[in-house]
Amino acid sequence: MEDFNISNPNDQVIEESESQTELNQEIQHEPVHQREKKPGKLKKFLTGFLTMILIPSAVGFSAGAGGYFWMDQHNEKVILQTSQPYTIQTGSNTDLVGTTVSTVASAVSDSVVEITTESVATSTFFSNYVTTGAGSGVIFTNDGYIVTNNHVIENSNAIKVTLRSGESYDAVLIATDSKTDLAVIKIEASDLHPVVLGDSDALIVGEDAIAIGNPLGELGGTVTNGIISALDREVTVEGQKMNLLQTNAAINPGNSGGGLFNAKGELIGIVSAKSSGTDIEGLGFAIPVNDVKEVVVQLIEHGYVSGRPALGVSVININSLQYAMQYGVTQYGVYIAEVLEDSAAEKAGLQAGDMFIAMDDVIIESYNDLSSALDSHSVGDVVTFQMKRNGRIIEVKVTLQENTNPNQ
Repeated sequence: MEDFNISNPNDQVIEESESQTELNQEIQHEPVHQREKKPGKLKKFLTGFLTMILIPSAVGFSAGAGGYFWMDQHNEKVILQTSQPYTIQTGSNTDLVGTTVSTVASAVSDSVVEITTESVATSTFFSNYVTTGAGSGVIFTNDGYIVTNNHVIENSNAIKVTLRSGESYDAVLIATDSKTDLAVIKIEASDLHPVVLGDSDALIVGEDAIAIGNPLGELGGTVTNGIISALDREVTVEGQKMNLLQTNAAINPGNSGGGLFNAKGELIGIVSAKSSGTDIEGLGFAIPVNDVKEVVVQLIEHGYVSGRPALGVSVININSLQYAMQYGVTQYGVYIAEVLEDSAAEKAGLQAGDMFIAMDDVIIESYNDLSSALDSHSVGDVVTFQMKRNGRIIEVKVTLQENTNPNQ
């Protein structure tokens, strides 16, 4: 069975800041999201089944006193207890209040890195070839933990990080979270310059926003500025509904995973997506930093985001005649492609080929409907699914389990 991305034609689709287009446009009917590539490189169509999971639960932070090269003495830093203790810088960066874009850029540029990736793909004729990708990342700890987008490093066989100084390191993948499009990688380095985390809940529309990243995969350290255009903007990125910050700072392919900063040099978001198309300009999006730090802590400490319920199925969203013919079905809808072993779905008796009708009386007509319905529940909840199987409507009760697989 062929894997493919799930796309809902009724939802607003926002393009990730990447440059691959041709193969995706041939296969999908809706605007698609492309893996970031350097111009002129071989391109790869990456797709996959999605497993249902819930949004992360909140994570607490404890504060202590501390400072950072251009911070004042009132800055706080968070000490996280792990087998290898690490420090995340947070707090108010009052030294940079009212300063110019150039001052902020000078202060924070050492905290933004270039990321390049290599992946092995198989051609139509079953020969292997290497594709390259490029993106950005931000340094979260002085000993080498770096945050980027999941789509920047997804399916990569090799990841390389280049600092502003020009030094390059091989990076290892710590964990990823496709639901929030975040990933943590690590390099073996010390005395790095971590970002200072701001407070995205305190942002107001119209305040300054400064983006730093690696546009086109070749222009590392590029600084663009603008304003916060909107808060809590709900958009759909690769079938996932996300609440993002909107900015008019120039965002281009390669900026994904880079930093969005305020006028005090504090990180307020991780650049994740842009809207593109004819006559579209100045629409960039970033994951709010308050959401980022909750996920990052759990990825480092657990390897996944705890507290999310998993149904334990891979699904196919049949929303076109082409897909319906390809999979031999006569009705549009969300179908189970695979039931994962020892999952909640397997224990409840769900089967590959079942079509979702409703979940607790919530009609399921698209992947987003199913995801949103699951988002309203917790681990251990018992939910009732109405499914269509072999032309009959059946009811199945499922006890949701915790999702511990970071790749689902």
